[in-house]
Amino acid sequence: MINNLSVRTNSRSELNDITRQVQSVISASEIKTGLCQVFVPHTTAGVTINENADPDVKHDIIRALDEAVPWENNYRHMEGNSAAHLKASMMGFSVSIPVNNGALVLGTWQCVYFCEFDGPRSRNVIVNVLGS
Repeated sequence: MINNLSVRTNSRSELNDITRQVQSVISASEIKTGLCQVFVPHTTAGVTINENADPDVKHDIIRALDEAVPWENNYRHMEGNSAAHLKASMMGFSVSIPVNNGALVLGTWQCVYFCEFDGPRSRNVIVNVLGS
């Protein structure tokens, strides 16, 4: 079952917890055992799995990416958002998560983050649930 999620971002760089939305797609699919693929069809946004218990983790990830890939750095891309493209590539555009008993199999502190690097924008996330 393939489903599109809409994500609205509010700043240039942010990590949005989309775990509940992804889980709702699995619940609607009625698939009990399988695999959930989460794919971001954008070149300046990505997806990752990381800790959701301490909000400082999101801040630290964004800060580290900003230090590693500054917004201004004599990039050649004419649109002026090369840093966003690089950060999205570093985070990746998809994650695969096991599904067991109709639920995402994540660690105690883990969640699925949509990673925005060229916002604010309205974005799409594709969720594909495979299994039985």
